[in-house]
Amino acid sequence: MSVEQQQRRARVRAPELVGRRWLNTGGRELRLKDFRGKCLILDFWTFCCINCLHVLDELRPLEEEFADEVVVVGVHSPKFEHEADPAAVAAAVERYSVHHPVLDDPELTTWQNYAVKAWPTLVVVDPEGYVVHVAAGEGHVEALRSVLAEVVAEHDAKGTLHRGDGPYVPPEEPDTTLRFPGEVVPLADGNLLVSDSANHSLVEFAADGETVVRRIGSGARGRADGAPEGASFAEPGGLAVLPEHVASRVGYDVVVADTVNHLLRGVRLSDGRVSTLAGTGEQWRDGADSGPALDVPLTSPWDVAWWEPAGGVVIAMAGNHTLGLFDPVARRVRRFAGTTVEGLRDGDAEEAFFAQTSGLAADGERLWLVDAETSALRWVAATDAGGFAVRTAVGKGLFDFGHADGPADRALFQHPLGVAVLPDGSVAVCDTYNGAIRRYEPATDEVSTLATDVAEPSGAAVLDGELVVVASAAHRLERPVPPGVAARLVEGASQQVKRPDTEIGRGEVELAVVFTPPPGTKLDDRYGPSTRLEVSASPEHLLVEGAGVGTDLTRRLVLADGVEHGVLHVVAQAASCDDDPEVEHPACRLTRQDWGVPVRVTESGPARLPLVMGGLDTDL
Repeated sequence: MSVEQQQRRARVRAPELVGRRWLNTGGRELRLKDFRGKCLILDFWTFCCINCLHVLDELRPLEEEFADEVVVVGVHSPKFEHEADPAAVAAAVERYSVHHPVLDDPELTTWQNYAVKAWPTLVVVDPEGYVVHVAAGEGHVEALRSVLAEVVAEHDAKGTLHRGDGPYVPPEEPDTTLRFPGEVVPLADGNLLVSDSANHSLVEFAADGETVVRRIGSGARGRADGAPEGASFAEPGGLAVLPEHVASRVGYDVVVADTVNHLLRGVRLSDGRVSTLAGTGEQWRDGADSGPALDVPLTSPWDVAWWEPAGGVVIAMAGNHTLGLFDPVARRVRRFAGTTVEGLRDGDAEEAFFAQTSGLAADGERLWLVDAETSALRWVAATDAGGFAVRTAVGKGLFDFGHADGPADRALFQHPLGVAVLPDGSVAVCDTYNGAIRRYEPATDEVSTLATDVAEPSGAAVLDGELVVVASAAHRLERPVPPGVAARLVEGASQQVKRPDTEIGRGEVELAVVFTPPPGTKLDDRYGPSTRLEVSASPEHLLVEGAGVGTDLTRRLVLADGVEHGVLHVVAQAASCDDDPEVEHPACRLTRQDWGVPVRVTESGPARLPLVMGGLDTDL
């Protein structure tokens, strides 16, 4: 179905853009009429969401290609309380190099007006102000390119397209040694190595954390190997120092999670030389994720840690909610834990659910990790059967967070990104969105607060018995926990995600994932069904019927009596290829989206739940 046909069947006027303020416009307030004559892409995002960050990078080439015809506007609709802070939103826009106007939408007003149900969601508005395409999730670049080409051609012919620059006004360039650093590790000589994420490089400091010894990386976004002054990274994150006996065999000392490049990089400390260890530079979306390290795509490796029981470097694969394992000697990677379903579920490693795996810290028999999207502290340990199991110390699920101390089953974090093991065996958590350093004591199963007023702590390490913290939004290293400081208890309240529940009816409900192949393509059924749908729920007993995996994008759900609230976990994918009979090997692509839909079950709720993965819901 062409864009024009979709418009005729579902011609919907785009709602007004309403929010608290605009960023990247030089202080100018904008309205929808200011974009008349342009193709407008609304990118509904929030800065905690790894999928949203992927989309920011996916949009960059489209913004260049259609610079005269298309304007991208980010609509920042927060999930966590911290993300509603205007200063935090402004910092995130700078941190992630967002080079288009951004509407700050803290009350989710524009989100609700556009009936958005997932982060990220892209909405295309034509030059006359009508919605012509919706796409949830990531991986939509080719579809958007096709849609935009049709819209541009149509409105160019009608005379309703106005070419020229958009309203973007770049902010002032800051000048600091570090810019939104990510992680820190101590080196054998007592120095500190920091990933300088927004400066796309690494910085080695003396033990004081202030005196710069050297910079590794040119500072330009890229993926070049070689000498420190010419090598490049793209928003590097986690760092892991290899044991000496391993480093001597492989020829490098430090493994770097080169997050936005979807690579692991190696650094030889003797001369700062950088090499590529794992990944293809492309983002993993589906298919094999085990094999020779340089042949297997990775997806946003956020942190790395050498863990002896696993015999390699564990990778927090934030992009698909899993843990990977890199063997530097064998030069292979494989899935270590997780299913790619986003959620909080313990059990055997291969069956566990994670949610944006982030900071890692090894402590002998346990590997500690923080799951950012479930605000959880978890650990992995070997089992008697020879495998590994995942357990949760603190955390309740995708939509509950806060700042509360005490017994672990009642304690709450808010989007933690870093973790470190303290000399006494307790665990320090960088409780990022609470701006706090928290402490979990395994022996008593309790949580306390060590420090507050730390600007988005994202990583930590212990140097000479003292905790060194990356205060990412303050662009520096800090030592916020003086020796001998006593922990304190914070009696905070539980908070929940601002996102409103989706109302659905009791009994039977039709779940419909809407996907229309983009112009010039068709569903690819050459090797079997072209679509896949997986449905589960929290709590599990919310669904009497309809859970499981199938190939139809429409599913009959039967909801349990007596359950009024829950979350539907939906994972959908569709394979499509170019529809040109004269092309022997058409280009093919896989579209995939995960939804965690909070639902409220009522007697009067609708009996149909549409989720738009691509196209328009023509049954409206």
